[in-house]
Amino acid sequence: MAENTLPAFITYFQDPGHYEQKVDEVSLIQTHISYVLIAGDFVYKIKKPVDFGFLNFATLEKRQHFCKQEILLNRRLCPDIYLDTVAITRTETGFAFNGTGPVVEYAVKMKKMPLEGMMVDLIAAGRVDRATIDRIVDILVPFYEQAACGPEIQKFGSVEAVGVNVLENFDQSAPFIDQGALTKNQFETIKAYAVPFLQQQELFQQRAQSRVRDCHGDLYSANICLGPDQVYIFDCIEFNERFRYCDVASDVAFLAMDLDYQNLSGLADYFIERFVEQSGDSGLLKMLNFYKCYRAYVRGKIGLFTGHAPEVDAETAQQALAAAKKYFTLAEKYAGA
Repeated sequence: MAENTLPAFITYFQDPGHYEQKVDEVSLIQTHISYVLIAGDFVYKIKKPVDFGFLNFATLEKRQHFCKQEILLNRRLCPDIYLDTVAITRTETGFAFNGTGPVVEYAVKMKKMPLEGMMVDLIAAGRVDRATIDRIVDILVPFYEQAACGPEIQKFGSVEAVGVNVLENFDQSAPFIDQGALTKNQFETIKAYAVPFLQQQELFQQRAQSRVRDCHGDLYSANICLGPDQVYIFDCIEFNERFRYCDVASDVAFLAMDLDYQNLSGLADYFIERFVEQSGDSGLLKMLNFYKCYRAYVRGKIGLFTGHAPEVDAETAQQALAAAKKYFTLAEKYAGA
């Protein structure tokens, strides 16, 4: 990426000498909504000033608010990792964290998790097995049991509310049809499966009354770290309650879909089997394929957004679009199941 496409404060903090603590190297990771600076023992996550409708970080005030929400919500599963919201302030020579100058941005400050435990890397190394899945299930079942619920949250499990999310995906991805990742036939096949499923009013109502919770919202391997003594499930959805207030089936379907995506369908089946066994929620099996399809499509859509974002370099864009194509193929498979 050309350096001049980055905000000045990001360029500034790519220099290891610009931190108060000792930093040998700084790594920058980008998504369609964030800049993530990995600096020594800490990570600084800065939200991009974007507005996708379902996500609005357009103003500094909104970005500060959602930084605080990110800290609050992620402490449910990672109480020791999410430290604080810090201000990025301007100085005479550059920028500082929590300085006395004018605030130009906000960041979520986190402890760096053990990078060797990132689940995506363990999967790539062939080091995820049933014991790994057991550790994750042992964390998730009590999390959902204790998660907030009630009438204001339950309404997000209705046909109407779920339909908003599903149909929005089709609306937002339609402009990208036949541009390399999503074909018209895939679009029509997946839509023809999802829309009729949403007509099952009674099924959704039953789930809403018993299984809709304040969930994680983004439960897949990229947001799981397996330390030697602790499982970290991080980076939940903070920016939109309608993505986080959902059927537990939707949350666990995301990780099951992700394991399918990584050619680990046997472990995906084992994960669902163990989760149902421990939670007693056999009803989620009726919803599983629908939500797997939905989650695969969401990941494909995000790949489209990243791949077509003007500030993203060519290699990242190409990788994002290749991943999107694979996700849409998987969604199509679920639609035909």
